[in-house]
Amino acid sequence: MKHYLYFIIILCFSYPMLGQEKIHQTFKDTRVINSHSVETLRKGFLDFRVTHRFGDIGGGWPSFYGLETASDILFGFEYGISDKVMAGLSRTKGSGPLKQSINGLVKYRVLTQEIDGRNPFSLTLLGTMSYSTMQKSPIPSDLNYFDKGVHRLSYHLQFLIASKVTERFSFQFGGGWTYRNIVESQDKNDLPSIGLVLKYQFSKVFGLIVEGTIPFSEYRDNERNFDDSKRFHYPIGIGFEWETGGGHVFQINLTNATGIVETDYIPYTTSSWTDGGYRLGFTIARQFRI
Repeated sequence: MKHYLYFIIILCFSYPMLGQEKIHQTFKDTRVINSHSVETLRKGFLDFRVTHRFGDIGGGWPSFYGLETASDILFGFEYGISDKVMAGLSRTKGSGPLKQSINGLVKYRVLTQEIDGRNPFSLTLLGTMSYSTMQKSPIPSDLNYFDKGVHRLSYHLQFLIASKVTERFSFQFGGGWTYRNIVESQDKNDLPSIGLVLKYQFSKVFGLIVEGTIPFSEYRDNERNFDDSKRFHYPIGIGFEWETGGGHVFQINLTNATGIVETDYIPYTTSSWTDGGYRLGFTIARQFRI
């Protein structure tokens, strides 16, 4: 009888702890291809990353299928303030009308998926800000005329919901709001969007990821506003990631997005997959504990 009593006491105390066991690595990295994932850095870890987007593969031999040009480049550092909060700073070349940006981000992990199913999703909030350092144009009609200093700023807010359905399959849904302080006369400062991510893990270290983002904009949807070369398209990407160990993740991808950060690729993707307007890209991320 005493043994049964001990067993019941242990079960009662261990059940809540079992219910709080978290699911880790819904995604291997804090990024998918262009978009963020629900993942945050662990406390005390510093992440250094380099992201590169080449030119259009449709450019053919003269540009060596885009490999001799760079659409955008990012160098950045991010730090885990706690297991739920991270912050980052990066520099991007930029591919939209506002280039040479300094980008800041804050990311907060609100919920983490639990193994017992009581919490089937992970939820993360993201906030970013971009400041264009490009030279002021002398032409008032140019976006980089920068009549006011705040015109250099753009912002992005987003919620991300993800679930690791099985050991191999994960998905993520996100809703975003991008705000640019200066836009074309027919455009609007506000730009809402949604995003979807699918991931299939072939093994412990190799995975396939697909993502797409849909901005909601009457200005962009009206094809009469643009000629063929300037029409906007949904940014879509497919990538292959490899976790090489020791906090090192390498990813190679194809995407029609020329920009890397949200304030660039969501409002300014004008390349089309059907016209050869997609490019090779890669990300190298390395984590250090400090």
